[in-house]
This record gives sequence, C-alpha cells and structure tokens, in this order.
Amino acid sequence: MVWHASRQFSALRLVVHGAEKYRVIRTVRDAAMTLISDWPSDDGEEYVTAVRACLDALYDIVPPEAVREALIRAANEERIPYISIVG
Repeated sequence: MVWHASRQFSALRLVVHGAEKYRVIRTVRDAAMTLISDWPSDDGEEYVTAVRACLDALYDIVPPEAVREALIRAANEERIPYISIVG
C-alpha cells in the first residue's frame, strides 16, 4: 500500500457537516480519510464500495478515477451535495 503516492483524480468538493463545511477531495488518500473519519454513516452499500475502491486503488487494482466515481455514488447515497472542480 502506498499512502504517500499522489493517486490524484479530478477534484470534488463535498458539503460536509461540522467546522469544515467544504471538503475538497483530490486524491485516493483524501477520499479514504474522509470516508473513514468524516462520513455520516458507515453502513451503506455505496459507502462500503467506496472504501473498497480506495483500498483497491492503493494496491493498483483500480485507477484513481474509480475511487472518484465510487465516492460520488456514496455521496448520492447519503445525500451529500458535491461539486466537480475542473482545473
């Protein structure tokens, strides 16, 4: 597992609860940390799929974009608003 590798994808901005209202996710590590530490629920099917995608990407089984897609599905499952950032 390579946590220090960039493993970047097109950024997403999630609207989350708490002190940090917006969270920008650019890397597999960002996605994994958000899912594990800040996700409102850990029992949704898409949530579990997104966590698995993060692990698979860290082991080079799936590309980073697969994590982004899984994160979007998990956000939709929890009704977490997001914005795709182009740039």
